Amino acid sequence: MKKIILVLLVICVSSAFTTIMVYPIDGYEYTGIKRLKRLELIKSGEIVEKSTLPEGAFKSYADIKLNLREKASDSLHCFFKESPAFQQEISNLFRGLDKSYSLTILDITNLYQIKYAHRNETYGYQPGSVGKLAVLIGLFDQLAKIYPDDFDKRIQLLKTKVVTSGVWGLTDEHTIPIYNIETKKLVKRQVTASDSFSLFEWADHMVSVSNNGAASIVWREVLLMQAFGEKYPELTEEEALTYFKTTERKVLTDIGNDVVNIPLRDLGITTDEWRLGSFFTRGANTYVGDKGGSIGTPLGIMKFLVQLEQGNVVDAQSSLEMKRLLYMTDRRIRYAQSPALKDAAVYFKSGSLYKCDRSKGEECGKYKGNVQNFMNSVAIVEHPDGTNYLVVLMTNVLRKNSASDHMYLAANIDKLIKK
Repeated sequence: MKKIILVLLVICVSSAFTTIMVYPIDGYEYTGIKRLKRLELIKSGEIVEKSTLPEGAFKSYADIKLNLREKASDSLHCFFKESPAFQQEISNLFRGLDKSYSLTILDITNLYQIKYAHRNETYGYQPGSVGKLAVLIGLFDQLAKIYPDDFDKRIQLLKTKVVTSGVWGLTDEHTIPIYNIETKKLVKRQVTASDSFSLFEWADHMVSVSNNGAASIVWREVLLMQAFGEKYPELTEEEALTYFKTTERKVLTDIGNDVVNIPLRDLGITTDEWRLGSFFTRGANTYVGDKGGSIGTPLGIMKFLVQLEQGNVVDAQSSLEMKRLLYMTDRRIRYAQSPALKDAAVYFKSGSLYKCDRSKGEECGKYKGNVQNFMNSVAIVEHPDGTNYLVVLMTNVLRKNSASDHMYLAANIDKLIKK
């Protein structure tokens, strides 16, 4: 025990809706994500369409920064020291509510007076689409292995490597935005087996509109990166299909599980704090099985947010690029929809999963499950006045759409921090 305390003292020394669009509007030239070109044209007036974007959605991709870089060498536990007064104020917001609400929050407005509060932070929830963040981490982890010394080549691969959906992208009801630059026409529809997009665009579809098919496709490519290594950039789709058809299912399942979970362990996130056990579409199960189940906790996901802001998720450039992919540039939902955040830059991922048993004779419906009703919000909030904080809110309130609760808590948390 004395040894552990000594180590902690040493390493704690500071280094003195379902449709959400993300990524900064001016990012088309850098990423090749076509829908961003449309947003640029709307902003410039070349396409006449009323903008409904909040003020906080207009940051340039070059203006997005990591907030904890000067504390990049600080150990995680340094950030998770409870601030008694702050803790009491946060706890008061949940007075009268049961244990179906869990939260971690880190106020990083003043880097020399960081404040942490929590509620049931180790409770496990089905992460739903928040689990797609693990796929995003896995993607940048593999890119770094292919091009360890050249970040520009990683971005170029994301921008130029085009892959086709196949069965992996099927069975998801979420639509994706498909913009034709020549005709300037936007279509929103479900993914088809013949759809082809760059890795950057598939990743954007995965995070922005939370498309399950896109998530399975990105995860597939992460698996292939691990399997083929430096040969991946030249890998053809025919070679990839042959690999999946000729490789034992258990081998594919193990590799698929490792590429999204080992990077979490490397971040000090335990299997009980956050893990991902199954692809997001039935089409993916043609080749890859489930393993280990999925779980998320407010503490585990907060560990990711802290290290993202430190620049320690893969490396600083990868952390920044992931943060850009989380930046919201369209209609906000749930926690992020709070009017209190309209002027703030919000980096956001939401996830939900519900289950109904209609034999109980209880009210039950979409986002109103009576067996399970998970709703999760993960957010980085940056106000123009320099107020910055990280939030992970996870709930399982049965028979109720918790979106309004998330929005209500967002307003009150923001008010408390800014007072």
